[in-house]
This record gives sequence, structure tokens and C-alpha cells, in this order.
Amino acid sequence: MDARDEFLDIFYDNIDRDGADKLLDWLEKSDFFTAPASTRGHCSYKGGLCRHSINVYKRFIKLLEMEYGDNWTKKVSPESVAIMGLLHDVCKVDMYKEDFRNVKDENGVWVKKPCYRIEDSLPYGHGEKSVYILSAFIKLTREEALAINWHMGEYDQRVQNGSYMIRDVFYKYPTCFLMHLADLTATYLDEEMGE
Repeated sequence: MDARDEFLDIFYDNIDRDGADKLLDWLEKSDFFTAPASTRGHCSYKGGLCRHSINVYKRFIKLLEMEYGDNWTKKVSPESVAIMGLLHDVCKVDMYKEDFRNVKDENGVWVKKPCYRIEDSLPYGHGEKSVYILSAFIKLTREEALAINWHMGEYDQRVQNGSYMIRDVFYKYPTCFLMHLADLTATYLDEEMGE
């Protein structure tokens, strides 16, 4: 099964919130299913964003099972897990543009190599941008909004600039911490680094 079909199966099986149909329509009309997840890092290929989203969703479930056992759904609903896992990076929709960069080939000759560059028409941040976009379509729970907003964890620029809010979020909402770990484990254990 290709990533798009797998994503849609998970979405249809789990997300039934008001506005989900409009959100899915927006995703279908955007480049979500063809965009990379990064320019040169993890899943930096066509369709990488969709693949990364699925990987994070699957890792999130594994972490919830490890922490809470088979009854993890009493802690967080499957719908919330799908929303957080599948949609945490919608901030990357329509952000990557195809381009070329000069690199030396194996013979030391400069050649043009296809790559992606960032051209962000809505420079709103990262996690907070995903929350903003999703909120235009569906009502997020507090836990969903916090998990998506802070999924970058210590890599979030707000944290790197000295904000301690994330500490409070992770203590009050352990699911948000597990969501961050799902993003990290998917990135570093399931996905390859690009060039």
C-alpha cells in the first residue's frame, strides 16, 4: 500500500470530527501527499511528508502502548492520536519548492542536482503554525493543540531561546511528551537522512 492510501485509511478509520471532511479536502488539494518532510534531512523526497506523518502516528501508538499498556485508549482516544500523529506537520504544506543546487560528482565535476528549498508564504512558526491551520477546519482539544504545538521539543526555537513553557506542558500532559518522542523516533529510527 502506498503512503497516500495508508494515510487515508488511518484518517477515515479514526478521525470523525466536525470539519474533518473539509480538512481532508484541503490536504488533497495541497501538496501534502507529494511534499518532502525536509529539504535535506529526514524523508527529503517526494511524498516524504506523508510517509513521515504515518511513521509518527505508528511510533506514537507504540509509545502509548509501552507507557499505558493495552488500555492506552483510556488515556487518549484513537481519534486524538490520529490527529496528533498524522497532522502535526501540516505547517509544511505548500512550503517546499523544487530547485537545483551545484554539487561535485564522483569525478569532481560540478553538476546541478535536484533539491528542495523552503519558500514559506505563511511564516508563522512550526508547531504553532500547524495548530493555526488545523484550527481553521477542526476544533482541537487542549491536549491535541499542545502536543502539536510543542512536538519539536527541545528543537523548537522558542525553547532554544530560553522558554521553559515546554517543561510545564510535558509535566501536565505526558501524552505531549510521548508525541515529541514519536516524532524523534520516527525521524531517527524509521527514516533515512537525505543529502
